Amino acid sequence: NIEKAGAPAPAFLVCVPFFCNHARKDRSMSLRVELKPFEKMIIGKNVITNGEQRTRLTIDGNTPILRSKDIVLPEHADTPAKCVSLVVQTMYLSDTPEQHHTDYFKLINEIVAAAPSTIVYIEPINNLILTNELYKAIRATKALIAYEGELLAYATGSADLPEDTAGNR
Repeated sequence: NIEKAGAPAPAFLVCVPFFCNHARKDRSMSLRVELKPFEKMIIGKNVITNGEQRTRLTIDGNTPILRSKDIVLPEHADTPAKCVSLVVQTMYLSDTPEQHHTDYFKLINEIVAAAPSTIVYIEPINNLILTNELYKAIRATKALIAYEGELLAYATGSADLPEDTAGNR
C-alpha cells in the first residue's frame, strides 16, 4: 500500500508545487486490462507491476485506476501543460481532489495569460474537473500537451504556427 498512516506519498504521486481524483464512477461492466510484461499501473493507492508475461485483469469497483501510459511522473512534468496533467492526475488519485484546485487554477491562469490560444484546450479540462470526471480530464490534458508541443516547436522555429481548434492562427 502506497499511503500508510503518517507516511508521505511516494515521489511519483506527489504533485510538483504549482509548477511543475477521484474514484471512477460505478460502471455496469467490469474494466478489463491487459498488462504488458513489466508494465505498471496504479489501482487506488497501490502500484501494480506485472511480471514477465502478459496478464489480463478484470477489475470491479470504483477505485481510481491509471495505466502507465496515463501516468505523468514529476520528473517528466517539464512543461506547463505536463504540470497541468500531473495536477489533474493528483486530483484523480486523491481522496480530496478539491485540495488541488488552487494549484490547478493558478497554473492554467498562467498558461492562458502566456498563450491565450490554449483556452480552447483548457475549457474542456475545466468542465471535466468541475463535474468530477477526473479520469476524462486526465485524458483531455493530452490535447493540451500536444498543442503546447506545437507552440514550442513554432517558438523555436522548427515548425509553422499551429491552428487552434477554431481554425485560427
